[in-house]
This record gives sequence, C-alpha cells and structure tokens, in this order.
Amino acid sequence: MENQYPFQKPEIWGGIECTINRIQNNYRDQLALLGHYDRPDDVNHIAQLGITALRYPVLWEHHQQTLGQVINWDWIENQFNLIRELDIVPIAGLVHHGSGPSFTNLLDDQFPYHLANYAYQVASKFPYLEYYTPVNEPLTTARFSGLYGFWYPHAASDLSFATMLINQVKGVVLAMKAIRRVNPAAKLIQTEDLAKTHSTPLLKYQADFENNRRWLTYDLLCGKVNKEHPLYEYFLFVGIQEKELIFFLENICIPDIIGLNYYITSERYLDENLAKYPSNTYGGNGRHCYADTEMVRVTDRKIEGFKALVKETWERYKLPIAITETHLSCTREEQMRWFKEIWNEANQLSQQGINLKAVTAWSLLGAYDWNSLLTESNFHYETGVFDIRSKKLRPTAAVKLIKSLSGNLDYQHPLLDQKGWWHNSEQINVPTNQSPILIIGQSGTLGSAFIKICKARNIPFIPISRNELDIFDMESIKKVFNKYQPWAVVNATGYVKVDDAETDTQICFAVNSTAPALLSQVCKLFEIQFLTFSSDLVFNGSKNNPYTETDLVNPLNVYGESKVVGEHLVFTNNPNALIIRTSAFFGPWDKSNFAYHILQAQHQQTPISVLSDVVVSPTYVPDLVNTALNLLIDEEKGIWHLSNQGSLTWADFASEIALRGGMEQKRIQTKKLIQMKWKANRPLYSVLHSEKGIQLPALENALNRFFEEKIY
Repeated sequence: MENQYPFQKPEIWGGIECTINRIQNNYRDQLALLGHYDRPDDVNHIAQLGITALRYPVLWEHHQQTLGQVINWDWIENQFNLIRELDIVPIAGLVHHGSGPSFTNLLDDQFPYHLANYAYQVASKFPYLEYYTPVNEPLTTARFSGLYGFWYPHAASDLSFATMLINQVKGVVLAMKAIRRVNPAAKLIQTEDLAKTHSTPLLKYQADFENNRRWLTYDLLCGKVNKEHPLYEYFLFVGIQEKELIFFLENICIPDIIGLNYYITSERYLDENLAKYPSNTYGGNGRHCYADTEMVRVTDRKIEGFKALVKETWERYKLPIAITETHLSCTREEQMRWFKEIWNEANQLSQQGINLKAVTAWSLLGAYDWNSLLTESNFHYETGVFDIRSKKLRPTAAVKLIKSLSGNLDYQHPLLDQKGWWHNSEQINVPTNQSPILIIGQSGTLGSAFIKICKARNIPFIPISRNELDIFDMESIKKVFNKYQPWAVVNATGYVKVDDAETDTQICFAVNSTAPALLSQVCKLFEIQFLTFSSDLVFNGSKNNPYTETDLVNPLNVYGESKVVGEHLVFTNNPNALIIRTSAFFGPWDKSNFAYHILQAQHQQTPISVLSDVVVSPTYVPDLVNTALNLLIDEEKGIWHLSNQGSLTWADFASEIALRGGMEQKRIQTKKLIQMKWKANRPLYSVLHSEKGIQLPALENALNRFFEEKIY
C-alpha cells in the first residue's frame, strides 16, 4: 500500500457509555445509572489517563424533554469547562442509541429537523466545540429499533428500518449544517459498528446484502447511494421515496473522521444448519431460516479481524479513521488483552499508511444491562476502565495500561503475554518462562477452583503442594519463590474444621495465622502481590444488618480468633496484601460443600439437620475466585468482603437446593443452633456486604448456574 501519510502514533481517546434508550414508554439513562451526574470529579480522574479527547454526551433527551423547552445548560457547561481546563478535546454526542425526546421518534419525518434545531442550540451555547457526533451508530440503532423491534418505537420491517436510518442520517446532515452556521470549522466524527457478515455458501446472498448494508451510514453521507449503488433499488422496493435518496446526493456531508466501533461480536456468521446453534441465534429472511451467531465462536472458521476490516474501510473511503469504541465485557486480563491488541494493530495500520488518528478506551465508567441489549433492567454491570460500584471511580488494571500507552510507554504485565480467548482456536502451549501465579493449597476447594479458573482464563499458574513447600518455614518459601519467580501468590490453604479447632488450637493458629503471615512477609520482600482468605466468623453476630469491612471484629470461637490474628499479622508484615473475607462456600466442582451434602442426603434418603436460626450469605466459588483474581490483577489491597447478594438461613438454603434438585424436603430436619451442641460457638447472623462496591451476582443467579455446572 502506498504510504500516503507519514507514520504518526495514534492518540488515545476516552469515551463514556451514555445511551438514553426507550423501551415502550420507559427511558433509561446510562449516566444516571452510572452515577455520573452526582460525581463532579469524574472528569478529573479520567484526565489522569492522559487521553487527548473525550467522547462526551450532550444528549438531546436529557436536555430537552419537551418541545420549545428552555434548556438549563448549567451542569453540562461546568463539565465542558472542566474538560477544556484539563486540556482534553470534547467530542459532543447529541443522540446515542436514542429515539429522541417524547415529542418525536425515529419514524417521525420531523425527527431530522427537531434534531437540527437542538444541534443549533448546542452550538450557539458552546461555540468553541469543534467535534460532533450528532447521531451515534445510525445503522445499528435502525436495526435494533426498526428491524428487530428491541427499542422504541419497536418496529420490525424493512420499511421501518430504512425510514429510521434515513431520518437519522438526514438528522446528521441537517445538524452539521446548523452547527456550521455557528462554527464553520465544526467537524463531523461519524461512528458506526465495524461489522462484517460471513456465511455458508447457501446464504452467501444474505451475507452479501448485509455487507452492502453495513456501509450505508457512510455511503449516504458521502453521496454514494445513487442508482448504481447495490441497495438503491432496495430502498425503493421497501417503500422509500426516491426524493429521500436524492436529498443525500444534493447534500453531501462527508465525515471529517470515520469513527469505527469494534466489538468481538462485530463479525457475524450465518448458517442454515440450525441444530449446531442455540435457539436464541435463530432467524431468517422469509426465504431461509438460519442461525446468526458471532463469527469468533464458529470454531471451524477464522474471523478476518480488526486490521482487515479497517483496511476495507480505508480502501472504500480514504478518510481519516478513529477507533471510537473498543470494549469487551469479560475478565480483567481479557479486557486488557483486547485493548492492547487493538492498540498494537492500530499502530501497525498507521505504519502501513492508513490515516488512523486514535483508539478510544470505551467505556470508561462501564455500562449497565448491555448483556440484554438494554431490553431488560437487571442492573447487570460491566466494569469499564474504572469500576463505579463503590460510588466513586475505582481504577482497574486497565488504568495503568492506558496511562502507559498514552504516555508512549510500552506497558508490561505478565498476563498480556497470553492470547485472548478469541484466539483459542490458534492457542499454543504457554511458554514456561512466563511469570505465573503460585497457588498454595492445590487440593482444597479454593485451590482446585483457582487452578480450574486460571486454566479457563489462560492465566499461567503453578500449583504448589505441601511436599514442595513448607508454609511454616521462611527459607522454604524463599526457595520456591526464587524457583518460580511468580508475580502473585494465592494462599488457598486453611484450617476449616471449626469445632475441631476448639481443641486443636495450636495447629489451627499455625495454618490460619502463622503461615499467611510468613507468606505475606516473603511476598513483600520479593515485591510480589499476595492474596489470602478470611471468614465471616470473625464477627459475633450481634448486628442485624450486613457486616462491612469497617465493622469491628469480635469472634466467638477459636477458628474466628485464628482468622483475626492472621489478618493482623498479614497486614503487619505486608500492608499491600489483599485479604478477602467470605462465607458459606458452595460450588459445582467438588463435594466438600453444603449444597452437595444436601443433594447427597436426599439421594441417599438419609435425614440431615440444618439450622433454622442462623443467617448467612452463601458464596458461589466460581464467582468468588473470578472476582478475587480481578482484584488481584487490579493490585487491590486491604480487606474485602465477597459473597453473593442475598441472605437466608441454612434451613432455607437447604430447602432451596432440594427444591431446585427436584427432591423431597421431608428429610431436611430443622434445628436451632443451641440444639446442635457443637463445641464452637457460632454467630446467629454473619451476612457480609462490601462498602467497596464489589458485589457478586444474586444468590438466585448463582444457584441457577450451580445446577447447570455441577459435575457430580
């Protein structure tokens, strides 16, 4: 390829997921869900990333709910002032997957004119704004609102899709005309999904249609939809009047920058062999029924990938390009691998002569309910570059990555040497010289779960047995650390027999106090991150509302005392250690937990006694381990409470398990704690809650997955 542009490293931009979408008559505002309106210092935190520009919403639905309303600009004016003071260029977004205020919608032929009027008011109030995205992803929004009926106005026809697309793109044209009346130098950054469709030979005709359709936003703006365009006749066939298409030929509005949004779902695969795919992928076109699935999940096909699709865009338009969204909802290291991979490939494309201006970290604050395409209000949160669940911005590991890249530094982390799961079909053995996590206590519930999940997440690890390491001997610990050079250590050992601890005190304190203290001390010496676990039994149960990290400990038994002493010694030796308190394990991969005891008793038709007056917050082991690994990668420290959302008595927990297992509950015998006559005292209430914002999924959700995933 001819090198038309001298190589210039792309910038790093930032973006905040800001959709205001409408389902029937209900509006949902992502910025409200994310708490952004109530945190005036968010932008200060964002600026520390070193980004040069920020996609920032001035959303129509938020500022002008009624026609003719006098707009209060105070909040957004303060935000723009701060953004500019921080030397960040704002990119103003006016409509983001919305259908406009209640006085219009995407099928309204007045929609473009109403939007242009609003755009003029924005430009008049903020004449210094240079970059605009009047409508984010018009094609995607038209598909979801007009073809699939997911979003308002919930239509499902080719005519409604085409009408919504034309109204939005016409709105972009008229909005830019209005803006340029105020600021002739204003520039259009037009965003759209960087998509491509693949198929079996039978469905090539459908894939060809969709691959022509994917360009329509840019083709309309650039005046390419003339009588020679492959979809010109499609528009006329579905009912669009020719004058609507002529409008774009007479009002060409070429984007100053093409904004490409790239997701792992951007490449699709169509297959008529329905039996190979889950039913939620089924669809059709009236001629054939077929599954529509993510190309990356089709194991015998290879995606073209980011670089190939960007090259296609460049060859088609020869316009400057920015990657305006690149996000993956997944584990922490996979988010980092995804962004770093896109960044590396963007630099390669720039070196090849493509005018690629920026890669955008999206979304900075995370997002709610995109797992259901915003059609359900489950408050399912996807972590962004920051985690907002503690009511403030908690930096994740991605912050260090982005700060380094924006400062032209090559960021290094042991977990970035592995390929992401989307490369699984190409996966080779992980090189043995990569720094691992050491997992101490490989045979227990926690240790075996860490091993299983590290394998699944492609995190290099070394399980350490008691034959190789004496956890009570500092020299033995140092020898193992020198041998494996880990970047982190997980202590999954523990003395767990609560009643035996009352008489086996010395061994209990050795395992739960002395060993973690030694491990943490050596980790500090080697500058290695350290994670260990504590228990809800550090509390005495006198509260009747959940215990948080700042509540005073006051254990009722030797086991709880050993955990309290262990916590103190660990932090004395290593203030940067991470301790996770948790409670009432249950999981799908071993039988040493309460859920399996209930199922086994029912299966064997033997009675089992459970407590009716002790309230706990059960913890699903896969959720615990996955979240613990995320916190470890984020380099968090201190005490954290992790348990699934929800609390109940042991008796109710047993009944729920028996009910879901399709078993009779008559063999479950309920007793009071005092009737059990156990050696160790126990709190009647030990429910955990985190003040730090991390919440595991709801208990009901965890139980559903337990029965889907259990292997015994």
